[in-house]
Amino acid sequence: MNLSIVCFGTLANLSSFRFHNPMISRHITRVLAVLSLATFAQFPLHADWPQFRGPDASGVDTSKPLPIEWDGESGQNIRWQTPLPGLAHASPIVSGDRIYIATATGTNDSELKVGLYGNIDPVEEGCPQTWRLLSLDAASGRILWNVVGHVAVPKVKRHTKATHCNSTPATDGSNIVAIFSSEGLFCFDAKTGKQRWKKDLGPMDSGFFVVKSAQWGFASSPVIHDGKVIVQCDVQTNSFVGVFDIRDGKTLWTRVRRDVPSWATPAIVEAAGRKQIVLNGWHHSGGYDFESGAPLWWLDGGGDIPVPTPILANDLIYLTSAHGRLRPMRAINPAATGDITLPDPAGTNASIVWVHPRQGNYMQTPIAVDGRIYASTDGGVVTCFDGKTGKIHFSERIGDGKQGFTASPVSDGKHIYFPSEMGNVVVLPATDKFSTVATNKLGDICMATPAIHDGKLLFRTQTKLVAVGAK
Repeated sequence: MNLSIVCFGTLANLSSFRFHNPMISRHITRVLAVLSLATFAQFPLHADWPQFRGPDASGVDTSKPLPIEWDGESGQNIRWQTPLPGLAHASPIVSGDRIYIATATGTNDSELKVGLYGNIDPVEEGCPQTWRLLSLDAASGRILWNVVGHVAVPKVKRHTKATHCNSTPATDGSNIVAIFSSEGLFCFDAKTGKQRWKKDLGPMDSGFFVVKSAQWGFASSPVIHDGKVIVQCDVQTNSFVGVFDIRDGKTLWTRVRRDVPSWATPAIVEAAGRKQIVLNGWHHSGGYDFESGAPLWWLDGGGDIPVPTPILANDLIYLTSAHGRLRPMRAINPAATGDITLPDPAGTNASIVWVHPRQGNYMQTPIAVDGRIYASTDGGVVTCFDGKTGKIHFSERIGDGKQGFTASPVSDGKHIYFPSEMGNVVVLPATDKFSTVATNKLGDICMATPAIHDGKLLFRTQTKLVAVGAK
């Protein structure tokens, strides 16, 4: 809850009291007016962006409108640009007036191959990497501190399109947790960057399950909720979902998972009278009880390389995955129980509210805005669904069809922003009619999902962090 709302509500209640002495009453009114202004100045009403995809992994912040036009080369509507060391796809996160971002520095920082291709081979490096956590001033982009989290030769290789630091950190305002590839789960002090604890999660080999030598790097991001850290570790061997105490990293519970490697981030869903952790998968998408880890429901089938994070909107859970024969887009009842798998991939039941077997997406997490679901393929085909019924409003291509789209879209509730790998950000209106409002250039490769903060878009490109906001 935003403290400014609490404080202002308290002041408003106090000001409603009537005093018999008019002088005292006027004095109290003046004091309360000053205090309320100070309160709002100290606690702005914009939301934090504490994890991958922001609050509740929604990708949406409606507190302020975002600019629809800018240009990275000319500087139009570019508030600041800060060079970043290393090579990473971890998205920026924001708490208060600070931005946090993770990176990995090594000898082959510039080697990154983007585009639409099918090469499964990993990068042959074998050189030490230094994983770092940076804190930046949100207003100016100035780097406040840059701390070393870990130094080692990576235990697992990366894909030519990936990095050794793909996972986005998460924060509760006091702590920052980060997964540094196969090196483990790390917790830092949010003010100073001092490391508080670390935990070995085992070798995080999220490679191609068909060709075990094709190591692609780990990308699932941690989530913080109610003083607990939640991780999804779907890897080649010893996969699990785990919950740890934010204070010391103590294991609270883990559950073995039998599925192929995935790159999806877990989602916390509070609906239908229960709190659950929802995971995307191929053989086991499903929900786990937040407190005990008991499986609540499970679903087999879909794309065999799961990447998108589940989202909650319109009182439904949306799951999608791709690769292989199917690429379903599904809407799941959060009250689902037990095995909800159907033999017909196009079938529905009380738990699977609607499904399109061939309309899902591979890399991007969908976004829900104003009752509709928007999802994009790697090639830039955006499909808009009615969130309740699954009706398709449109399915149209953005971009030129020659560039890939990997980063997930974000929105201010009025427009939706789709970054291409080449740094061309396509802006669509958040309606059920297709049109393109603008296409803006960042002037650099962009693989990371942007963040939103105080009316600004924060884009992590290959070489810098760019703040886009109306000047």
